[in-house]
Order: sequence, then structure tokens, then C-alpha cells
Amino acid sequence: MDIDLVSTSNFELTHPWEQYAWLRANTPVFWHREADGPGFWAITKYDDIRTVSRQPGTFSSYERGTMLAEPDEMGLAAGRQMMLNMDPPQHDRFKLLVSRGFTPKNSQLLADRIAELAKEIIDDVVDRGECDFVRDIAGRLPSALIAELMGIPRADGERLYELTEIMHTTDDAVAPPEKKGMAILEMLTYAQSVAEHKRANPGDDIASALVQAEVDGDRLSDGELQWFFLLLVNAGGDTTRNLLASGLQALFDHPEQYARLTADLSLVPSAVEEMLRWTTPVVHFRRTVMHDTVMRGQQLKTGDKVMVFYGSANRDEDVFDQADTFDVGRTPNPHMAFGGGGPHLCLGMHVARIEIQAMLREMLTRLPGIRSAGPAEPMASNFIAGVHSMPVRWTPA
Repeated sequence: MDIDLVSTSNFELTHPWEQYAWLRANTPVFWHREADGPGFWAITKYDDIRTVSRQPGTFSSYERGTMLAEPDEMGLAAGRQMMLNMDPPQHDRFKLLVSRGFTPKNSQLLADRIAELAKEIIDDVVDRGECDFVRDIAGRLPSALIAELMGIPRADGERLYELTEIMHTTDDAVAPPEKKGMAILEMLTYAQSVAEHKRANPGDDIASALVQAEVDGDRLSDGELQWFFLLLVNAGGDTTRNLLASGLQALFDHPEQYARLTADLSLVPSAVEEMLRWTTPVVHFRRTVMHDTVMRGQQLKTGDKVMVFYGSANRDEDVFDQADTFDVGRTPNPHMAFGGGGPHLCLGMHVARIEIQAMLREMLTRLPGIRSAGPAEPMASNFIAGVHSMPVRWTPA
């Protein structure tokens, strides 16, 4: 089979499932050539991705970052200020700054406000009978919530999420490098203005906590604060926005499961987990081999690039019974949509689950017969399996 896990076109609205299946069956640790890079090991089996994720001493996030594209030295140095690109023990110290706010208990304290936001968003569209699901519904909930958590205006939150989509575009025809660079610069500049405001006017929000936080007795530098902000905004929206859109498309594609869920809303929690497994919004992350090692008989050398493909893990036949069947009642469901465990397991996964469940319930109960009103437009990205635009309609009450 012709394997190409780089081309943006192979990730339009979905993953290259057939390529994943062939790799798992034939070469689960596969050397993948790159036209504009050194090549990488594509890791596609569930257990191997767990191994890579849980051994940061062997598979480093810090050494060369976590993105597929090769960083220049200036970009690498800047990106290393972000928790995503750190290894323990540095990563662990930074994680302590925000982890308390994202525990299951503290996340549950947000449930009522998240439900209110979901209701407000549906209130705005319910009488129209149609909308762009991504722009008018799926994108508004995480942007509104992160704005409240960060103590910034909601309109600013929506602008920040526009910037995240530009950053995650991997098609240069859609967003050339200079456009992505300007998006990053705009967000970092905004983060600096928020930090300065919160130092002078602290409130009960994450941004205020960050500017006052200390790591080993030292406060975060301006650069560290800016990259922390960028990470929180990016991580706070991608999974929720793209899971809602891609998950709704999965229901459209499986009408019998859609009818089953509509008839029994007690299935919403398990349906959300199955949507996460089925769609897997985050395609991959990179690690760099720190010392020679062997995986499934392949010799991985010091300095080699390793890419873990979470969507493939989530269809691994050795882990999931009938892995290619969409089942809203699936249990157990140990998917990897939030990562493969270890230090970089998604910090916001508990909040994301609450958001997705709240919006799904609101949609199913207040937008009767919601259905596709035209083809969805994919995000131009091989990093996020997402939807840029998605027209839908329903029967107004």
C-alpha cells in the first residue's frame, strides 16, 4: 500500500483509516520518508503509543518539540517555554501551576455554568432552523468558556479561536507560514497585555493565578506566561470544537445510532466517549529518541523522529472489539483521544467531557431532527482532524 501520513489531503474530515489498518497489520513501527524532513517512525499500535507516551526519558518532547514539521533553532527555543514541549521534571513543576483547576472535582464545579453557556448558544439559533454548526454552535462554547476562565471578554475568546485554526492549518495554500506566524504573534502579544492587566487588576481566574504563580520560588517570565496562555487557548478549544462537529457527522453517518441516542439520553456519556474514539481530533504528536532502543524489532537510533498516531490506536483490533463499528453504547472504551497517558495526558479532558455532554444534550433536545444541509468543509490540516464549516438544519419548535 502507498503510505502517506503527511499530506493534508489524506486528513480531510477524517483519518486515513485504511493506511492505519495496513500499518498495524504489517509494519506497526514504520519508517516514513519526508520530502521536507528527515523522515520519522510512524507508531500505529495502541500498546506502542502507550510505551512512547509513558517513557519521556527515552522519547522526549523537549529535544525537538512535538510538531511534525522541523523547527528552526529560534522557534524551538521559544516553543520550549510551553509545557507541551517539556519533559519531567521541568514539565511536572509547570503542570502544578494549573492542575488543581482541572481536577475532576474542580471541573465538575463548572458544570452548571457550562450548561448555561450551552443553553445560551442554542437560544441564539433555535428559532432559525439552520446555521453553520461550527461557527454558530461548536466553536462558541469552548471560546466562551475559556474567556470566562481567563477573565477576558467573550469576543476576544472568539478571536483567539480564529487564530488557533490558522495556527493548525498545514496547507500553505490556505495559510502560508507568514500568516501562521502572524497568528502566533497576535496571540502572544494579546497574552502579554492580559498578563500586564492581571498583575495590576488580579481577579478570580486562571490568568491572574498564572501571573502570581511561582515555580521553585521564581515567577514565570513574560515569555513563559505568553506560551502558557497560547497552550491553554489551543488545548481548550480543539478537542471540543472539532469533536462536536465530527461527532455530529458520525451520528449523521450512522442513523441507527443517532436514533438510539435520541431515544435514550442516558447514553450521552458513552456516546461522547465513542465520538472521541471514532473521530480522534488530535492526529499525532512527535517525540525524539534520546538513546538507541528497539521497538517490534526495529532499531530506533538516538535523534530519530517518532510520530504517534492516536487515531490508529483508537481502531486497534487488539484493544477494541469491533473497532470499525460506531457504537454509542460502547463500554469499556479506553480510547486515546486525550493522549496515551504519561506526563502529557490532556489536562483539560474532564472539562472537555462536561462541555461536550452539555452541548450534545442541548442539541438533541432543542434542535429536533438536526441534519446535514450540505457538504462539510474540512480544516486544512494533518494535525487536527477537524471541520471548518458545516451547514445544518432542523425543525424549529
